[in-house]
Amino acid sequence: MSSPIAGLWRALGRFVLALLCMVVLLHVFFALRIALLVWINPESSAFMRSEIVRRVQASPPPEGAWSQHWQPLERISPHLQRAVIAAEDDGFSRHTGVEWHAMESAWQRNRQRSEQAQRKGLSAPEKLVGGSTITQQLAKNLLLSGERHLWRKGQELLLTFALEALLDKRRILEIYLNSVEWGDGVFGAEAAAQRYFGVRAHQLKPEQAARLAVMLPAPKLFEQRPDSAYLKRRTALVLGRMSAAVLP
Repeated sequence: MSSPIAGLWRALGRFVLALLCMVVLLHVFFALRIALLVWINPESSAFMRSEIVRRVQASPPPEGAWSQHWQPLERISPHLQRAVIAAEDDGFSRHTGVEWHAMESAWQRNRQRSEQAQRKGLSAPEKLVGGSTITQQLAKNLLLSGERHLWRKGQELLLTFALEALLDKRRILEIYLNSVEWGDGVFGAEAAAQRYFGVRAHQLKPEQAARLAVMLPAPKLFEQRPDSAYLKRRTALVLGRMSAAVLP
């Protein structure tokens, strides 16, 4: 006759096994979704769906209309491709999905800013420094929730490696440029080009492309502050870096 403690351990073991099976099945599901992206354009992303919910629940409702128009990479200006790489991930064409030194540097800077904020009596810095690559951003926005915790960061890394393994760089860049947020309800290069400059994505000029790239870390903020001095300075900086950006 087994003791109650032995029965408890068996129950705990079954629970852990079931949990591991669920985790494995979840990531197999994600891997299958990523594999389908080789041929199928995603109709939406996890971030888009969360934004739809936010807009529906907002009071008063947002004024701008929802806008996204998929374009193949060949119909997106090379200037924008170079600008986004220069601004967001200058090692995009050569890395395998993660820039470890950039993540470490971002972590150290965020820790310093958090310590400074605490010394000033604030709970957290106003804005965190990011160290994510384009592939990491795509993994997060396309498939994951907006929560911030260690488990979700681990998922992001696994999905990043899956994207790099199953898709080529051009396809990753194409999906990113068609799904990234460029304002409240504005998603993708085509919608952004029409919203801010009244042109198609393939018609964007270098300075326009640089300006759009600079908006990416905080598109809703810069949408409301188009004359920001920071936006102008950063646009000039990215414009100067674009010629060195390597396209995949």
